[in-house]
Amino acid sequence: MAQHDDHSKAVKELWEKIKDVRIAMLTTAELNGMLRSRPMATQKEEFDGTLWFFTYDDSGKVGEIQRDQNVNLSYADLGKTLYVSVSGKAQMVHDKEKAEKMWNPLYKAWFPNGLEDPRLALLKVEVEQAEYWDAPNGKLVAI
Repeated sequence: MAQHDDHSKAVKELWEKIKDVRIAMLTTAELNGMLRSRPMATQKEEFDGTLWFFTYDDSGKVGEIQRDQNVNLSYADLGKTLYVSVSGKAQMVHDKEKAEKMWNPLYKAWFPNGLEDPRLALLKVEVEQAEYWDAPNGKLVAI
């Protein structure tokens, strides 16, 4: 039971750190091993250890993730001098019900055909570990 409580506490602590940071930098590995990062909007889905993002199923990042599921997400809030690094396993999923639940009309700027676009997909990241820097104290904390 203590292990479950520790996990729940860690999940809650991570969400408290990143919930107000809208954009994360997602890093994947290209075929030649080069690392590539791009901005992604974190969905405000109830956090249970899984982070969600919208994408196209034919995007470069999806191909990279199909070859190597290991990803990193970096969050930064300069106003709070907060820096968070999240590592996990990613996969692309087609889940119309989940997409409808998370959809916001503002997303049409990036996905002009909206929920009707057959290429629209979700990127699901199962968090395995995270760490953050408490910049005022110069302290690194692993969760």
